[in-house]
Amino acid sequence: MAILRFFMLLSLVVWVGGIMFFAFVLAPTVFSVLPTRALAGTVVNRALPILHWMGILSGIVFLGTSIAYSRMTVGHAEPFAARNLLIVLMIVLTLISQFGIGAKLAVLRADMGEELDRLPHDDARRVQFNKLHVWSTRLEGSILFFGLAVLFLTARRLS
Repeated sequence: MAILRFFMLLSLVVWVGGIMFFAFVLAPTVFSVLPTRALAGTVVNRALPILHWMGILSGIVFLGTSIAYSRMTVGHAEPFAARNLLIVLMIVLTLISQFGIGAKLAVLRADMGEELDRLPHDDARRVQFNKLHVWSTRLEGSILFFGLAVLFLTARRLS
């Protein structure tokens, strides 16, 4: 049973910690240190899919261990426990971010090249890019918030 708790918590630490590191350390650092926003964007764009795949894998591990843990402790699986439903929501939002918004941003980036910072603020591509970036940030923030809620629910459940 301890191994199940370990993997439940590890999966949350990897996912939530990864998002926090990305949002509060990596992105601000590269945008303040690298000489151009385009170069910083390249670093962030390379890291974000890795973060997403870590999250998806962590979510799957969490669901499997959470359901197995509940089966062992309460005698039946609890697939619809709040923590599990939140994890499924986090996975869905991550998939939307990666394959929906991220894919559209990649097309815009390829179209604009390194021009993004030089484009007028009312350029249609830049306006669309900025809107998608806002949605991407909102999704990541929501995933982080839900992850913290899962962490709280899990800690409460395991105590």
